[in-house]
Amino acid sequence: MTEDLLWPRYAEPGDLAAIEAVPLADRGLPASTYALLVRAAERRPEGIATIVLPDAARRRDPVTRTFAGLLADVHRYANLLREHGVRRGRAVALMSPNCDELLPATLAAQLAGIAAPLNGGLAQDHLAELLRRSGARVLITAGPELAPAVWEKARALAGELDTVLVLRPTGATGPPPPLPVVDGVRTAHLAHRAAESDPHTFAGEPPRSSDLAALFHTGGTTGAPRLAAHTHANEIVDAWTVAANSSFDEDSVMFAGLPLFHVNALVVTLLAPLFRGQRTVWAGPLGYREPELYARFWKLVEDYGVTTMSAVPTVYATLARCPLDADIGTLRFAVVGASPLPAAVRESFQAHTGVELLEGYGLTEATCASARSFPGTPRPGTVGQRMPYQRLTAVDPVTGRDLAPGETGVLTISGPTVFPGYVVGHDERGHVLDGCGKLTGGRLDTGDLAAVDEDGFVHLRGRAKDLIIRGGHNIDPAVVEDALLAHPAVTAAGAVGRPDEHAGEVPVAYVTLAPAATVDEDELVAWAADHVPERAAAPKSVTVLDSLPATDVGKPYKPALRADATRRAVHEALGGAGEADAVVEDGTVVAVVTTSEHDSPRVRAVLARFAVPARVEIRPERSLRP
Repeated sequence: MTEDLLWPRYAEPGDLAAIEAVPLADRGLPASTYALLVRAAERRPEGIATIVLPDAARRRDPVTRTFAGLLADVHRYANLLREHGVRRGRAVALMSPNCDELLPATLAAQLAGIAAPLNGGLAQDHLAELLRRSGARVLITAGPELAPAVWEKARALAGELDTVLVLRPTGATGPPPPLPVVDGVRTAHLAHRAAESDPHTFAGEPPRSSDLAALFHTGGTTGAPRLAAHTHANEIVDAWTVAANSSFDEDSVMFAGLPLFHVNALVVTLLAPLFRGQRTVWAGPLGYREPELYARFWKLVEDYGVTTMSAVPTVYATLARCPLDADIGTLRFAVVGASPLPAAVRESFQAHTGVELLEGYGLTEATCASARSFPGTPRPGTVGQRMPYQRLTAVDPVTGRDLAPGETGVLTISGPTVFPGYVVGHDERGHVLDGCGKLTGGRLDTGDLAAVDEDGFVHLRGRAKDLIIRGGHNIDPAVVEDALLAHPAVTAAGAVGRPDEHAGEVPVAYVTLAPAATVDEDELVAWAADHVPERAAAPKSVTVLDSLPATDVGKPYKPALRADATRRAVHEALGGAGEADAVVEDGTVVAVVTTSEHDSPRVRAVLARFAVPARVEIRPERSLRP
């Protein structure tokens, strides 16, 4: 592969056409994530690949690996996995906060079989279901030294496993402590057990581009999350389009604070730097959730010469309030994604640091990144331009017809990063995959409403399922949110539909406020009414919260807001006839009313007036003692 073909100019929006004039197949990308690592180790064997911090307080005492050292550990770990029966079509589950051993373990799982990262914060039944779907019989997990709570969840999964391989904290020294006995399961410390394995080569066949590399769960707040499959080709192409950014070079330093069960951590901060031989500085096990990190963050940027970082809006909102007590001249730009970026967060971060915030867009089913922004060429109101070789198109939600540039419809993605499907079962050939309604003719339905302009820039308009339908009139929640975000005291906003017996739904909103703000909810309702573009979109209520609900990786979680709005609506309508609640079940909000047998007919009649799923639970009658 020639460097000219590998690294075209990709510095501004106009470069896209020239890049795509060369067929992707001619660029000679590595066949797999393993081949990518081998290439990096051959080109820069003694270059520093990873710098992993034990925690923020010990930022000057990290564990470092060269590219050659990373490859050697991947060989050791993959050969050990092979000894434990892992083969090409078999998944290896990984459940641990970030630590220095988790990085080679993840790549080793992709080499020996298929990596299946799990979020240890999920409910136990969700973890068991994901493990069952993946088919993994080997689990790599945090030990009691690193994360006691995760270790206990791992022990509870023992009945589904043959082998548990344990990770130690970053920088742990001395012999590993004895592990508690887990009945019927082989347990060992991963690095200790792999120390005698061959570091020079992998004993099995290397993966092909069409082989599965990973199974990522997509969600996890309620209901059993789905497992989205990625091929090695999916991950390689997406990582290359990230690395092809002309703002990067071999001297660039990436900061990583997202957990490795999230695709951004894998693709953007682990795989993409391998293409150019860049180093990545990894935060401690809590990542961006470590309070101490923010107190020392700017010093950390100065110490390691951090060039860029990737995080969610809440991280930048916090950093905008952290005193700038270091020289951060190396920080060229910062990338933000996973949820919409409020203008106030962008303005405060950029004013505080002088560092440009660049929005991106992507989702697990399209591997990770599908749109990017460019330094020095802002496109307000967009999340960036589509990335090379991916096709992003808005389609009519009813007919499926492609819409003209600038027209709003459901955003679809096609191209080499679109996943092959969700895991729905297993057969003699391995995992059975299905698009589950998200894939049609190779196109991925993102579920987002968007317009794509003539230059390929994506203008998000909200989630298709988040549309508020008032008396048959579609209301984009973004127009309500934008109106509220224009208020100087509002720092975040979420608008949803509240069930209404006459209109079907009416808009309501939830907000967070800046510290010391004195505005009340009635004032915010009046403000929104004056600033929304149409009367029908004016929210009926505005509720102030300490924080808006979010998933574990910082994405807004609107089902929780819809559930609260449903509970309030049902409570008002019942007039004391029962105790109203609402829960989210597999992404659907269900009203739940607990009442007496006597009041149940009245309750059912009230619930019938709302177009929401509902159930009635009868409260046991108290027995009367003689």
